[in-house]
Amino acid sequence: MSQTSFDDEELFGEAASEMRETVESALADARAALPTADAVWEVEADNTLGVLNSLKGALDTGDAAAQLREAKKQFVIGQRADAFEDADDLEAEIAELEELLGDIEEAHESVSGLASTLPGLRGALEDAGEESDEDEE
Repeated sequence: MSQTSFDDEELFGEAASEMRETVESALADARAALPTADAVWEVEADNTLGVLNSLKGALDTGDAAAQLREAKKQFVIGQRADAFEDADDLEAEIAELEELLGDIEEAHESVSGLASTLPGLRGALEDAGEESDEDEE
């Protein structure tokens, strides 16, 4: 009958390996939740507001932020516990995803701002056009 091993070093190594897998899995899930390049680039609409609304929807990051947060949380715990032999690749991927997510969120805010401003601008231009027509009469 084999004896179960509860050696601290072995358990720590196993836990560190599992933690790295958790970080890698959360990073993969975060990447999968990001919009695709085609979804952002190729939009179909009948007018500018439709394009902006379509783009705004395409720039939705879904659960990417939550997954990135989970990855970073597990990474920080593992790093502070000195559980990773080589964590440079994880750290670089986290930083890359944080930057990309920030860029997408910034673009989403810009598009949202334009989409909310455009109807008012259109109305103001229509009013200005009507006033111009009245002045010509």
